[in-house]
Amino acid sequence: MTDAPKSQPAKNQRTLTGTVVSDKMDKTVTVLVARQVMHPTIGKVVKRTRKYHAHNDNNDAKVGDRVLIEECKPISKTKAWRVAKLVERARPE
Repeated sequence: MTDAPKSQPAKNQRTLTGTVVSDKMDKTVTVLVARQVMHPTIGKVVKRTRKYHAHNDNNDAKVGDRVLIEECKPISKTKAWRVAKLVERARPE
């Protein structure tokens, strides 16, 4: 049995893009993922958000960064996502 290489995602592996809203935990970040859906009765486009805990092995993602997270096997009770890559760094103020 051959495993897929780490750089290539599995065939049905989900990936999401979001913004880091918290990096206070060790090796974990909270990522806010927003999506737009059409409201069934009003017909208006509304924004839906969800927060995911993602494993951040090197503690390199900071608050405000845009990251790509990928689904993985559960690491803890609330963590089943891994930071795949940093898409964009937050602007320093």
